[in-house]
Amino acid sequence: MGIVVDGRQPERHPETVRCRVRKQVGSTNRWRLPQSLGSDLLGTSQAVKAIKVPAWSDSVRSIMTGESACTSVNRDPEKVYTFQTVESRPFSSPRLLRKAALSRSSSPSIPSPPRTAPAQMVSPRLAVHKPLTPHYPTPAQVFHYHSKHIFDVAGPDVVLHCLSTSWELHKPFLQKSKVLSELLYKAENPKQQQFYRDRTAETLDRYIRDSDIYSNEYQEISQRLNTVTISDGPRKGLSDPAHTSIQRTRNVTAIKLKIKDANVTKEALAIALGNLYHDDTRVDEEDVAGVMAAAYHMQCAGLLNGCSQIMIDTVKASNVCTYMKAAIQYEQSSVITTCERWLELNLVPQLSLQIHLRELPMEVMIKLLKSTRLFTYNEYSLYKALCNWIFLRRHPELHLMPSHSSIITYFNSLPKHSAFLEREEGQVYSGLFLSLKLHGITDTSHLDDIQQMNILPYQWLLRVLTQHYHSLQAGGDMRLLQYNFYSGSVRAGFIMEQDPPFYCEVMSIHGFHFELKAVRLDAEGTYTFYIQRLKPSDPVLSFRACERHTFSLRQDRDVRYDIKVQCFLDGQYQCWSTGVQAHGFGLDGKTSRSKPFTLSNLKCPVYATFHMVFPPT
Repeated sequence: MGIVVDGRQPERHPETVRCRVRKQVGSTNRWRLPQSLGSDLLGTSQAVKAIKVPAWSDSVRSIMTGESACTSVNRDPEKVYTFQTVESRPFSSPRLLRKAALSRSSSPSIPSPPRTAPAQMVSPRLAVHKPLTPHYPTPAQVFHYHSKHIFDVAGPDVVLHCLSTSWELHKPFLQKSKVLSELLYKAENPKQQQFYRDRTAETLDRYIRDSDIYSNEYQEISQRLNTVTISDGPRKGLSDPAHTSIQRTRNVTAIKLKIKDANVTKEALAIALGNLYHDDTRVDEEDVAGVMAAAYHMQCAGLLNGCSQIMIDTVKASNVCTYMKAAIQYEQSSVITTCERWLELNLVPQLSLQIHLRELPMEVMIKLLKSTRLFTYNEYSLYKALCNWIFLRRHPELHLMPSHSSIITYFNSLPKHSAFLEREEGQVYSGLFLSLKLHGITDTSHLDDIQQMNILPYQWLLRVLTQHYHSLQAGGDMRLLQYNFYSGSVRAGFIMEQDPPFYCEVMSIHGFHFELKAVRLDAEGTYTFYIQRLKPSDPVLSFRACERHTFSLRQDRDVRYDIKVQCFLDGQYQCWSTGVQAHGFGLDGKTSRSKPFTLSNLKCPVYATFHMVFPPT
C-alpha cells in the first residue's frame, strides 16, 4: 500500500468488435455492412443501383454507395483511402474518372459510340455519363414535335420572325391563320436561302457542329461544303451541284410578326404554330392560356375555339382565375360564362381555401357577391372568403394558405384608431363589403370575430346589431331590411355527395329554428328538398342551442323562402328554383313543413341554397 513500483500504465488488450457493424446507406433507410461481402446481397444491390443512375452528382452518389471514410475498409489515416472492389460492386474511383475524362478531351480522334456492358459488370464511364437531352424541351423542339409528321422533300418555304426566333413553316398550313396568310400575301419577292444537299450532309454537319472536338473554322468549312444556294443564273451542266440538290431547295418567303403581349411566350407560340399542322387541338392544360393568347393575335379561329373548349372541360380551383383573365382579355364569352358559373358554386367551398384565391380580379369578385346563384354555407363563410382574398392580395409573397386565426391576428394588429375600410388602403374594398348580407350573421362568436378584426366601421356594426335587436323585439319581423327579396334574405346551404342519402342543416334566425332537409329517393338521382320548423324541445337541436339561444313562443311564423338547387349536368351548370314562396310555419305536423321540391336525374355534387326572410306581420 502506498508504494508505486512502476509509474507507467500497463498496456491494455486491444478491443475487438463484439458484433457486426452495419452502416446506413441510400435513401431507403436500410442497412449494409461496411465491408462489401458476398453475403450482403441487399447492400450490394443498392450500391450497384445507386452508381447506375446518371442524374446524381458525385457527392450524392458517394453517399448512397457508402464510399466514405467511415465505411472504408482501410481505417489507417496514414494511407491513401481505397475501397475494396469485388465483382458484384463496380469500381468508381473519382481520380480514375477524372483521368479518363482528361484523356478523352485531349484525344483528337472521334469517340466511338458507347457499348452497353453486361448487367453484372457495369462500366463506370457509362454509370456517371450524363444524358445529352435536356430535361425541358426548347421552343424549337416543341414546334418540331408537332410538325414532325409533315415530310416535305423541298423543306419549309416560309420563315416567320417573331419573338426573336425564326420559325420554319409551310404555306398550305398558314391558311388557318388570318394574320399569317395576309402577311404572306403582302410579303416581298421570295428570297433564296441555303439548304443542305441531302439528308446525309445535314446529319454530318450537325454532328460536327454539336461536337466539341472540331474547331470553329472546321465547322464553318463543313457548313459551306454541305449546303448549296440556288441562283437564277444559267446552269453550267449536269454535274453542277444545283442540279443534284434542286429537289431539296426552295425559295423561302420571310415574314415578320410583332406581338406585344406578356402572355405570349416562345413556348406558347411554338405550340400554337405546331397546332397549325393538326386537325384537332393538342394543347396541355398548363399551356392553354398562353396558346389562346397566341391564337388570338394570329386570328386562328379553330385553335381559339379548341383552347376555349379545353378551358371549359378542365376548369378547377388552380386555374379558374387564369382562365377567367385570359377569357376576359381575349373576348371568349363561353369561357367567361363557364368560369362564372363554376365560381358561383365553388368560391366558398374550394377557392376560398386555396392560395389561388389572390388571382381573382376585383371586378369578378364584385359580380359574384351580387349574384343570386352564389352558393355559401352561411353569410359568415362568405365574409371569411372576402377577408382571405384581401389578405392574400396584400401579401403576394405567401405561397401557403394561412389559417383563419392568423388572418384575424393580422387585421387585429393594424392601428386601432380607425377601421380598415376607413383608411386609405382599405377604401377600395368598401363596395365588396356593402354587397355582403351582414344582417345574416347572427351568431355571437362570429360577431365577436368581426369586431376583433376591426375591418368594418363602427357605424356598420351598430346598424347590424340594431337590426337584430328590432327583429327580436318584433317577433322576428325584419322591418329595417330592403324590400328586395334577394338582397334582404338570409342564406344557408349545403352540398350533397353520394353518401349519405339524406342531409339536413339547422338554421336559427331571431328565435325561430328551421331544419333544411334534402333526401335522395332513389338511385337514379331523384331528390326532394323542404324546410321544417323545429320545436324548442326537438332532439335535432344541440344542447348549446337549447341552453343559450332565444326561442320565440309564437305559434305561427310567416316566411318567404326560395330553394335553389344547382349541379353540373350534361356538360352545363343547371339551376332549378322554387321561386319566391310564402308559407306560414306552425308547430304542428301539418303546418311545420313547407311544400316539397322534387327534382329528378340529378348528379352529385348537388348544391342546395335556402333563402329566407321574415316579412312584417
